[in-house]
Amino acid sequence: MPLFHPSDNAAARMAVRLPRLWRTMAFRLSVLYAGLFVVFTGLLLLFVYRSTAGFIQNEMSDTVAIEVAGLEDQYARHGMPGLLEVVRQRSSLQYTNSLYLVRAPNGVILAGNLSAWPDVLPDEGGWAHFQVASPTEPGSRPSTASAMMFTLPGNAQLLVGRDTSEIDTLRRRIWQSLGWVVTGAVVLGLIGGGLISHGAMRQIDAINRTTRRIMGGDLTGRVKRSGSGDEIDTLSANLNTMLDQIERLMTGIRQVTDSIAHDLRTPLTRLRSRIELVLIREDADPEVYRTALQETITEADRLLDTFKALLSIAEAESGSRGRNFQPVNLAEVARMAADLYEPVADDKGLDLHADIRGEPVLIGKPQLLSQALANLLDNAIKYTPAGSVTLTVEPAAAGRGPRLTVADTGPGIPPEMREKVLERFVRLDDARASPGNGLGLSLVDAVARLHGAVLELGSNEPGLRITLQFPKA
Repeated sequence: MPLFHPSDNAAARMAVRLPRLWRTMAFRLSVLYAGLFVVFTGLLLLFVYRSTAGFIQNEMSDTVAIEVAGLEDQYARHGMPGLLEVVRQRSSLQYTNSLYLVRAPNGVILAGNLSAWPDVLPDEGGWAHFQVASPTEPGSRPSTASAMMFTLPGNAQLLVGRDTSEIDTLRRRIWQSLGWVVTGAVVLGLIGGGLISHGAMRQIDAINRTTRRIMGGDLTGRVKRSGSGDEIDTLSANLNTMLDQIERLMTGIRQVTDSIAHDLRTPLTRLRSRIELVLIREDADPEVYRTALQETITEADRLLDTFKALLSIAEAESGSRGRNFQPVNLAEVARMAADLYEPVADDKGLDLHADIRGEPVLIGKPQLLSQALANLLDNAIKYTPAGSVTLTVEPAAAGRGPRLTVADTGPGIPPEMREKVLERFVRLDDARASPGNGLGLSLVDAVARLHGAVLELGSNEPGLRITLQFPKA
């Protein structure tokens, strides 16, 4: 016979979940809101009680006071016989909640609808509160009554009051209602808090599982969205966007590492071989050594340019938008770049034309913007065998910010390769014969994203047209 019952397992799981449930913010907020609802409902019922039971109590007190004044006047006019007659008439009425009692000085009951004088002492105002049986239903459970007691001339005593069972019933119902409301609010609050917390915990658990997968090295993990559009769903969307960025950066790092290992190995090997060949030659004259040193310096400069470009890309990608930004005159940056590269274009027989319209100003890093424009002009001049290179700066217009365009009449880039060439160390087959490291457009893309600009590669028919569309200020 088994000693363990399945219900014990369920109870154990529930015992484990309850402390965890209490630690969730959603559950605690639900309990807090339930508590506030209980307090508000209690205050509301207290107000209702004061407005109804208190009003009825005051009305009863005023009625009794008026009736006492009338009986005193009756006693003053007609003496004890007249008072007893009125009391007997009023006591004989059925279904009345009025209480009357006249007692002689020796304690004998003379008239009224109470069987005995209440064994209580009145307060300073002459009011006494006591329990009585209903005069219309003998044997029923006692109800409370409030009455005024006073002594008439000649030491006879008079009692006039009202049965307060209706007020007691009202009080009892109000407190019962408060009890049910409190119980219902607590139960519903706990149930609602549990349901809300359960849904929130499921989404939080999904986020935790995804983060554990990522910490384990799986960068492809993403948080499954519920599509509800609530705060946690928005958080999941932001986390997925962040994870996409992290995966892209990690992929870029791996690509850079692989590319550095591949692209730098050849020039370093060539550099070492050249030095080694010169060293093993015993008959080499000083001119041979000079030539070898000049070629070595050229190779070293190319390596330094590669690392400089990588550092610039890293600076652009790691910089936060707006950090250390300052006003930059885009027209002035374009003029300086055109003046710098105009002699280079002339040496190659190209026409460099600068079409600068207005003086657009944007917020950014002038050094990175200048370097990005220099890369665009350098590529355009390098890969254009004949024709012209055009640099255009346009001011902000309706719905857009400033625009910078570099167009050439070279071979251009095939549409299927325009996204690929933005990656590090990517070069087209036709460009491998010319010097370069394949980092120029990668730097331009990083600078564009840092400044919130859109980089567009299109056809100039013939040639390539590269546009940097900056956001509207």
